[in-house]
Amino acid sequence: MIIREDAISIFKAAVAAVQPSSLMRQHVHFSDGKLTVCDKTFALPAGRPVWVFGAGKAAAAMAQALESILPDVSLEGIVITKYEHALPLQHLQVVEAGHPLPDENGVKATAQMVSLLKAVQPGDLVLFLLSGGASALLADYPEGSNLVQVQQVFELLLKSGADIHEMNVVRKHLSAVKGGRLALLANTTSWCSLILSDVVGDDLSIIGSGPTVADPSTFADAVAILDKYNLTEKLPRGIHEHLQQGLTGNITETPKPGNLQLEAVHNFLIGSNGIALKAAKEHATNLGYATQILTSTATGEATTLAEQLVAAAKDWKGSRPTCLLMGGESTVMVTGKGLGGRNQQLALAAGILLSTQPGITILSAGTDGTDGPTDAAGAFTDYALMNSATGKGLDAAHYLRQHDAYHFFEKTGGLIKTGPTQTNVMDIMLAMIS
Repeated sequence: MIIREDAISIFKAAVAAVQPSSLMRQHVHFSDGKLTVCDKTFALPAGRPVWVFGAGKAAAAMAQALESILPDVSLEGIVITKYEHALPLQHLQVVEAGHPLPDENGVKATAQMVSLLKAVQPGDLVLFLLSGGASALLADYPEGSNLVQVQQVFELLLKSGADIHEMNVVRKHLSAVKGGRLALLANTTSWCSLILSDVVGDDLSIIGSGPTVADPSTFADAVAILDKYNLTEKLPRGIHEHLQQGLTGNITETPKPGNLQLEAVHNFLIGSNGIALKAAKEHATNLGYATQILTSTATGEATTLAEQLVAAAKDWKGSRPTCLLMGGESTVMVTGKGLGGRNQQLALAAGILLSTQPGITILSAGTDGTDGPTDAAGAFTDYALMNSATGKGLDAAHYLRQHDAYHFFEKTGGLIKTGPTQTNVMDIMLAMIS
């Protein structure tokens, strides 16, 4: 079906626009022994390497792009990325680790990064490559706890319905490297972080739990979030005691805005959902669709966003065919025992609303190519797909309640599988109106 093919094509155009290979070349330049990162220029010290560190789903791709930009510059360092996201690097070490739950590989790689950062000398340049996923990939745990306990907290947060801002406030207060602390480890006044945003509003202190950005949140904020989602009583003992020690001031807070040690750290946003949406709009227009971006800051429960997107499509009074676009990130409070992710849940909720509404196709997918603990980026749905499901005896409402959208769309052909995309700027949601 042409409409479905166009919808997938528009999504892929959005992903292509935020590839690190392109973004890094736009923002990093080397000439006459000087390296320019965005609006900062550095003379490279003779005989010293440029230190490169990174974490996130796009970290390996960002490092690979950097190596191609600086083929004759000595580079040293390590980047941590998600399993199946590693790429061949010439000079830098790449380690794969667990996501969305941290694992032992992440703990070991983070410890290695910390050790290397402490070897940085005054005058050395540090480049840090950050993208979504770093909150799990930069893995450590508080004194008095262990990795298993941190994994338990991460899983509680992921299933609670908390948004990424809330989850990362908690994560920052369970770590010695998040919330600006990583940048304090290197004894240098030349540090640049290049950042791809996977959070609504592009808050640099939240992306990847802000390892190089001053943190305005507190232990009290973290505990309030855990209380809000009724998680405090479920915390492992070591984690609970750590947070209580933080509340009473016995553990030092994360560095706050105005911290003098972070003044020499330059954080640059080079990729965002807004860039992806703009490319999606341009591609849809070129395909002949009247196109409108509804919002780049979509948040809320997946079924609620589905209702909003379907309502906008039903109420559309403009010319046709049309493509309505939304960017952002939904949340899901998981209560069922099925398999899926927020984008598949959104698409299934939309599909139920479209079961008597021909002429509208809904697509929701993650720009990183991964939706929840599945191998799909997301899913599409329309009247024909939902009626086909009914003909197969599939109860869409049951799959929705069980949070089992993956198996529903696996049986109906609605899954979108891209494999790892090497980027991560949240989700693209669209409605095609014919």
